[in-house]
Amino acid sequence: MAQSVDKLALTEMLEFTSFAPCEQRYICRSLDVAAGRRDAIRSWARSVTEAKSIRDQARAYRAIDGLRDLLPDDYGAQAGKPLLGALVALAAFDLGQGELASFGAFRFLYERMLGADFRPWLLPAFCAAATMPGVRGDLRVRLLSTISQPSARAERWSAQEPQFKPQWLEPVPA
Repeated sequence: MAQSVDKLALTEMLEFTSFAPCEQRYICRSLDVAAGRRDAIRSWARSVTEAKSIRDQARAYRAIDGLRDLLPDDYGAQAGKPLLGALVALAAFDLGQGELASFGAFRFLYERMLGADFRPWLLPAFCAAATMPGVRGDLRVRLLSTISQPSARAERWSAQEPQFKPQWLEPVPA
């Protein structure tokens, strides 16, 4: 089992390296904000605008604990209705920041932020959030075009929790 976990962690690390640097940075920042790991504004803000964005993100992420209470036992539309409303609102916030440019990066973040139980709900939340009126048309098209056929066709989702949770490392001065 340990060997398969190591292999999974390596696969996840490789996936993370495939994301653009801005996506990697946003994922790490978001995980810090969601977990309350450190003073996010001092650690992440490079400008007044980014400090405001982090404060807004912290407010939006207060809904995360409530999402766990909304997770339904089945995949029916009625059962998922309360969860999807809240999840779409959270996803719309993150996609609206313009730092996540693909479903893969979104999924990577949300699997780590929410856990494996949310996997079946990530694609519908992403699609709904990406098509919100507040998302620019060019970004909407780009986001939706990143959904792979295997993701769209999935009928079963792994219950395996993510093994790799990235942390941003500042460059070491020479």
